[in-house]
Amino acid sequence: MADDVITPTDPSVVSTKYWHQLDDGRLQCDLCPRACKLKEGQRGLCFVRGRVNDEVVFTSWGRSSGFAVDPIEKKPLNHFLPGSSVLSFGTAGCNLACKFCQNWDMSKARQMDKLMDQARPEAIAREARALGCRSVAYTYNDPVIFHEYALDVGRACHEEGLNNVAVTAGYITDEAREAFFSVMDAVNFDLKAFTEEFYWKLAGSHLQPCLDSLYYVRHETDAWMELTTLLIPGWNDSDRELDEMTQWVVEHLGPDVPMHFTAFHPDYKMMDVPATPPATLARARRIAIDNGIRYAYTGNVHDSEGGSTYCHHCGQVVIERDWFQLGSYNLDDHGYCLNCGAGCAGVFEGAPGQWGRRRMRVQMA
Repeated sequence: MADDVITPTDPSVVSTKYWHQLDDGRLQCDLCPRACKLKEGQRGLCFVRGRVNDEVVFTSWGRSSGFAVDPIEKKPLNHFLPGSSVLSFGTAGCNLACKFCQNWDMSKARQMDKLMDQARPEAIAREARALGCRSVAYTYNDPVIFHEYALDVGRACHEEGLNNVAVTAGYITDEAREAFFSVMDAVNFDLKAFTEEFYWKLAGSHLQPCLDSLYYVRHETDAWMELTTLLIPGWNDSDRELDEMTQWVVEHLGPDVPMHFTAFHPDYKMMDVPATPPATLARARRIAIDNGIRYAYTGNVHDSEGGSTYCHHCGQVVIERDWFQLGSYNLDDHGYCLNCGAGCAGVFEGAPGQWGRRRMRVQMA
């Protein structure tokens, strides 16, 4: 835990509700299972929550590491308003300690100068609407840690008729989980592995709370959900682990939950681990399909076959993809296969969008 100075009069510093006092006088943050125990002036591991004047505060409300318009497929979400654009943003910090983090420059940031873009929730919603986006995504770092800001932005987006998308590991307590996911219309869960050893050694966290979040969103909310696993050679890419993971998904979440298997590249504290071979992604996809997953994808590689969506009934391509670019599209306005009439699980509203693979940086006024 860091001892960075927090200025309580800063408008970015707001009160929080998920904490309690311990017998020894420290305050325990109850937002996530890490349960940081804080003395006056200390920050939690996430960096953006700390103790000031005998309460736990959130220190980056209204501040972001940047905004960009992305294709929804980049989140990745392949079954939620295909081809549409999404305004994406994040903050600094994270409540996990992944040694393989692919966004470490933001999620591991410990300087407030990483949070240069400032925007009130209403401004974000208006800008997203003006840019023609269908959704706003809370991403780059884990939005669980900017819980209060995400809720405020989420409510503003709903007032503008926009959707909210969370990209998260789901490392959150039961107490805070309900409020956070109540404003989310779609979630991509980063299911990092399927062993406690991996979560503890490489992410400094635990597997079960993440599985609890997956189960909760699937069965207790109306949010659309997809899963992503970054396959790291020698760590979470064995046939046995992939078999157990995909069987668990089918049994506890159902066969219609899409799974994305994406390629690792050497980064952060794992520069000595080689990049994921494309054959590993294809193998994971095949294991998932053989275990009953209807929609399994490869990612971070050019693979039109592994990136496209197939009708689970007749096997025809219903959404062709090359990276994030849509090709042939064979679903009707409601998501039914034009070849056999079977429904494709997801959220489909009319013709697909035409945003393509572009990424556009946005400077908030």
